[in-house]
Amino acid sequence: MGRSYIVDETVGQYLLNFDAKEKAYISGLLIGQSSSQRDYVLLATRTPPKEEQNESAKQAQSTLADLDEEWASAHANQVSRMLPGGLLVLGVFILTAPELAKDVQNVIRRLIFSVEKSISKTRLWNLSEGEVTERVALHICSSSKKILCRTYDIQDPKSSAKPAEWKYQNGLSSSWLSLECTIHVNIHVPLSSTSATYTLEKNTKNGLLRWAKQIESGVFLINGQVKEEDCNLLEGQKKPSRGTTQSSSQTFDVQVLTPLLQSSSNRSTATVQVCSGSVNLKGDVKCRAYVHSNKPKVKEAVQALKRDILNTVSDRSHILFEDLLMTETPAKKYMNSEKEFHSLPHRVFVPIPGSSVMLCDYKFGDESTVAIQEHFEEMLDRSIRMEDLEIAEEMNTASLHLSATRSIDPDNTDEEQPKQLKKGMTASKFQKNIGVAVATAVAVFAVGFSFHYFSD
Repeated sequence: MGRSYIVDETVGQYLLNFDAKEKAYISGLLIGQSSSQRDYVLLATRTPPKEEQNESAKQAQSTLADLDEEWASAHANQVSRMLPGGLLVLGVFILTAPELAKDVQNVIRRLIFSVEKSISKTRLWNLSEGEVTERVALHICSSSKKILCRTYDIQDPKSSAKPAEWKYQNGLSSSWLSLECTIHVNIHVPLSSTSATYTLEKNTKNGLLRWAKQIESGVFLINGQVKEEDCNLLEGQKKPSRGTTQSSSQTFDVQVLTPLLQSSSNRSTATVQVCSGSVNLKGDVKCRAYVHSNKPKVKEAVQALKRDILNTVSDRSHILFEDLLMTETPAKKYMNSEKEFHSLPHRVFVPIPGSSVMLCDYKFGDESTVAIQEHFEEMLDRSIRMEDLEIAEEMNTASLHLSATRSIDPDNTDEEQPKQLKKGMTASKFQKNIGVAVATAVAVFAVGFSFHYFSD
């Protein structure tokens, strides 16, 4: 037997309640946490239907060949942004009519790799050595409700399916530990003016990758103490019992101490780079991560929080760029303007029903709370109560200005330049994901951005 998947019973109820009579298949995502011994599945959410599909088109979807991998992957990318540290998309599920069973494995295999590619392309981190690289593919027969659970190694494009165990557990999502920290961000990113292929998105990601090195090498104080990586996070702590409510769940306060990215001895390798402007992100960011209470290691908890720090800063900048590209023509708007101000997205949390774990989304200042509620419900296929929305930060502001300057690049320019990124970007709302042309992407790189985060 391969990997074991411990699944919250509410996930089983969700999967078995689908009515597949109107459609030949239903696909979606499985969300949870991976560990060296087993994986925990907390949530499942189906891929939302395309709005432009009419009833005749829906009925025409009678074979798995009609499954839109691009649409499903775009949904996975959006859902991945909503996951705090410690949680990830563990795999996919497909519920089909019996006559389609023979075609499932090829389709679900392609879907797993497509989803992983979409999720990982904007990450500032890579899977660490020894980390689990298997993702689950769950097939459910709509008539017999029989489940077939297999895994694929996402690091090996030629990997074959391996059998896996799928076991339900009551109250799984109520026994989780949370880690919280507020980290000060002060990032300077020069915008290259030497190549038209260096878009704003690409420049910013390269700059954030340098900052990510600081976070990766930082010292994390848990409740004011430095703990050995291999020791139990709960050492000296009382383990929460199953059924613990969210209000009484155990939370660890974390401080992050980061070293300077470059020591003075390395300054000689810096080069002067001609730039069209710069991106500056500055302020305080609130971060959260969750780990299961079954003998959690300190290194697992720290890694989960590190990734939440990297993800939330990267996602916010990426979402803002998307919004600007969708609603503005930046080069035209700002070429004759010294400075413009925009709202940056801030984080909104909502609990998984009956769980101590919370998911998140990002809200611009002019977006209504109702729009955020609807986005949660569309992405997660769950009803969300308005009173459960928790805005973690006050409104942030961004000032945009053009400035042709020379900037010090702390990295040695002898490093190989990354390959050119695709010019399309994902929309900040899922409905904008597919089929949107962003021809202004190259022009945007000529505009200098200065972001300033201010939060309580």
